Amino acid sequence: MKRQTHTDTSRYIFLFLIAFMVSCSKGDIRIVKSLDEEITICPDYKDVTIPVNIAPLNFSIADSGEHCLIVKGKESRFQVYSDEGLFKIPQKKWKALLKENAGSQIELTVAKHINGEWNAYTPFHMEIANDSIDKYIAYRLLALSNDMWNRMGIYQRDLESYDQSVIYENSLTDYNCVNCHTFASGNPHKMIFHMRGKHAGSVLIDGKKITKLNTKTPNTVSNFVYMYWHPDGNYLAATVCDTYQNFFINNPNTLEVLDHNSDIVIYDVKKNEIFSCEALNSKDAWQIFPTFSPDGKSLYFSSTAAVDSVSQNFRQMTYSLCRISFDPETRTFGQQVDTLYNGRAHHKSVSFPRISPDGKFLAFTLQEYGGFGVWHKDAELYMIKLPDGKPYPLTEANSAEGESYHSWSSNNRWMVFSSRRLDGLYTRPFFTYIDEHGTAHKPFLLPQKDPVKYYKNLLWTYNLPEFIQEKAQIDTHAVMETMRNTKGVNVK
Repeated sequence: MKRQTHTDTSRYIFLFLIAFMVSCSKGDIRIVKSLDEEITICPDYKDVTIPVNIAPLNFSIADSGEHCLIVKGKESRFQVYSDEGLFKIPQKKWKALLKENAGSQIELTVAKHINGEWNAYTPFHMEIANDSIDKYIAYRLLALSNDMWNRMGIYQRDLESYDQSVIYENSLTDYNCVNCHTFASGNPHKMIFHMRGKHAGSVLIDGKKITKLNTKTPNTVSNFVYMYWHPDGNYLAATVCDTYQNFFINNPNTLEVLDHNSDIVIYDVKKNEIFSCEALNSKDAWQIFPTFSPDGKSLYFSSTAAVDSVSQNFRQMTYSLCRISFDPETRTFGQQVDTLYNGRAHHKSVSFPRISPDGKFLAFTLQEYGGFGVWHKDAELYMIKLPDGKPYPLTEANSAEGESYHSWSSNNRWMVFSSRRLDGLYTRPFFTYIDEHGTAHKPFLLPQKDPVKYYKNLLWTYNLPEFIQEKAQIDTHAVMETMRNTKGVNVK
């Protein structure tokens, strides 16, 4: 055993004294006076409603002076000193505080050290909902650049921490486009997504079984595009469409994705067959964005009258929200199509209908025209209470920069949606609490360790955020081998 020397003992005492001095200097502060002034924080997390299990909502202030954040609940409190204007909230203390104050609110006060005294800005609050949020979301990340296809993948994020992990990256299959991922009722073990270009095909994942599907048939317009699972997992509704991108110079909506023809088909997973009906394959109308009801007995979709010369008449493409009954036992549809929102009559267009798991509310995106509202600054989130059928805007969730794709949590209380509100260019995931009346609360941005730096430096856009209940365990190399080395199964 090594003998302890006098030098070692002195070093230990010195280190202890340094630690003691630091801990004393970072002890509980005493507020001397109020500045009677609000402080701007970024992201804007003031007065948001958050789930009881969300990761710490770190934020920054535009002042690198000496500051302290006091976070206070009903019984306990803690404080956080800023690092160059950034407040990094300890995860353990945050988690305990949220649990303690579920169904109530917490108070946050930023104080500034001025002339040897602590001066406090006006406090702000966060509402802590009793309702938890699904632990993960899945999304596509792609770069908005000429070489966007070289930088693309599907990822997942743990909402209780800051951990992001890969579901699939296109570098494994020669940098092809990967898109249109969807999970069966939030089941991370059952999903499908599509690959374009080299090694093209749809990747069907069911547990450890991976199948390459060739979904284009002689009787359909294209491969499967916008897809949605039936709640029993045995059927998949899909749009088959002929779309083109159009870029504008003097239009606030710089990019337009236009349908030149689109139908809806249903894929029978067990029989490897597709089928449809006249209402979903009309020559006089185009149908997109299919969505099954939670009970599986109805199919909702968007539909517009077909137009001539789409590039000249695209503003006439106003999609309505429609519904048709479906019998999964007999694979048959009803004879009547119900219109829940008449796009042409309102001079508006509906996209991305999504129904809450309890079947009470239907959320959709509403824009001036077209079926692809992702690049529309006027696009807003709307809701319909299905029992009475009255549409209304989700005012608290909307912004001036446009909202688009959205997904419900499994407990009906949370919605994740894409928004460009930070800079008008890149879509970022925001979360809004939907109460029992169907009212949206002020949304909050997906938290990061250093959110200002992260989102400022991230030149990738989030696409199709979707809740999943657990972490997806996908064998990416098995997907690569399947897509590279097999011909695939032809859909009948």
